[in-house]
Amino acid sequence: MADPKQRAIIKVFRKYSHSLGPEALEFVEEILERHEIPEDQVEQSVEWIAKEYNKQDDAQMKVSLEVLQRVYDTFQEGSDMADGDFLDPESHLYFIDAFEMPLWNWSTERSAFERALAPLTGSGSADTRISAIRNRLNIIKQTILRNDHFSPSTIAARDREHLLTLRSTKQLLGRAGQRFLLFGMLSHSKEGKICLEDEDGAVELDFSQLDQPSEGLFTEGCFALVEGDYTDEATLQIIAIGHPPCESREAAKSIYGHIDFLGKGATTLAEDNQLATRLREDWPDLRCFVLSDVWLDHPDTMQGLKKLFDNCVENQFIPRLIVLCGNFSQRGVAQGNSREIRRYQDGFDSLAELIASYPVFTRQTHFILVPGPRDITVNSILPRKPIISSFTGKLKSKVPKLHLGSNPCRIKLCDQELVIFREDLMARMLRNLVGVKPDVREDDLKRYLVQSVLDQSHLMPLTTSIQSTLPEYDHTLRLYPLPTAVVLADKYDRYQMTYEGCHVFNPGSFLGNSFGFSAYTPACRESEECVLGFDGDG
Repeated sequence: MADPKQRAIIKVFRKYSHSLGPEALEFVEEILERHEIPEDQVEQSVEWIAKEYNKQDDAQMKVSLEVLQRVYDTFQEGSDMADGDFLDPESHLYFIDAFEMPLWNWSTERSAFERALAPLTGSGSADTRISAIRNRLNIIKQTILRNDHFSPSTIAARDREHLLTLRSTKQLLGRAGQRFLLFGMLSHSKEGKICLEDEDGAVELDFSQLDQPSEGLFTEGCFALVEGDYTDEATLQIIAIGHPPCESREAAKSIYGHIDFLGKGATTLAEDNQLATRLREDWPDLRCFVLSDVWLDHPDTMQGLKKLFDNCVENQFIPRLIVLCGNFSQRGVAQGNSREIRRYQDGFDSLAELIASYPVFTRQTHFILVPGPRDITVNSILPRKPIISSFTGKLKSKVPKLHLGSNPCRIKLCDQELVIFREDLMARMLRNLVGVKPDVREDDLKRYLVQSVLDQSHLMPLTTSIQSTLPEYDHTLRLYPLPTAVVLADKYDRYQMTYEGCHVFNPGSFLGNSFGFSAYTPACRESEECVLGFDGDG
């Protein structure tokens, strides 16, 4: 026979059509005992837990212990803020592997996101490949239709009949000589012609009358807004082409704040603002160091890391997070070459010994390893699995706060979301430009890359024929809602800039004329370039 407390718990959850297994029942009992809830308040307290559980998008009829734990953690975080205690960033810090992120598909029928319930696979199918592209198109399209420049005006205007509205390719037929505004994906036809493709069809593009495109990089696979005249030759003679407008994180969160895109619990804008204020007040000096191309097989790398750690200890400034991005080998590892594989593992073992020699780092700092294009992982296409665990055994044993990240991976800290992506993206984008190639300065090129990636709401706005991706995990490359910060770790030159409220930076290669990396400050949402010279001058 269940005791009165257990009966009360079962009764309340049954009211919300949920059943409790032994583990979930025991967990709720532990919560009540931990907070010393009196008997006359048990039902009221359980009622709150059951209600909050029922609000979760992944709530199941049989209560999930994982979801229940998340509900309780959210309650604890709220209590911490309500009590006005000093904010503990550790309780608001999450590391999200790409392969743990839930898939949310866009439903055109409901004009809303729907969570995919079936387990995701790495193989995919023709349907899932099409679904991934449709998701990208529809997610961007719904932001376009909500944008002030594209929403139909409610005020009557003399030239209202001449205003352009978004059309589909199927509306072009039989309407030669008329001007249209289309939205779709840039691609190549079987004949090698550049086309604009949407859900209803495709139209060939004629760039001969285009003087200058809007800012950004236009590649095969990116989505574009195109304005032009439909001709008798069934082509669209374009007069303007641009990337879709970017929607701010605040705007997206105000609409979809209830959706748990990361799988770590959704937060409202009010909760985010509260956490942001506490972070600025309590942790103004909290830092995240990001290093890229950390070649562990190069002797200067260990010298540079040692110098970095020494400087931190001398200045009594220990970063909360250190992100080490690949490639972790300067030359890569030839398949089946046992000597190179041994050298590759030796690099990680040396890193383990180095970190372990600084106890203050092993106690306080989280280390995140993100593989590069040439590192040894289970799969070679995006998103990439973490570095194979057999190479990192010594690191795991000596560094307690080690996290083997996927590529890309995400970090959630209080109200912020940081995306870490290691890819030589600039070169890849420039190699695959279509239609128009901008003649711009280097600084403009960096800005164009950032604008293109954020406007496309995707880390790899290219076709799968150029860069293969796992179709059922394509959502892990999405940048919607816009993150707080994006690390585009690239062997290209360092840069940092903020676009539509999202801070984007590239730490560049750690080795060069000096030891270079970036330091991100969550309190001000900005990064700075850091350099340690070879000559001993910090």
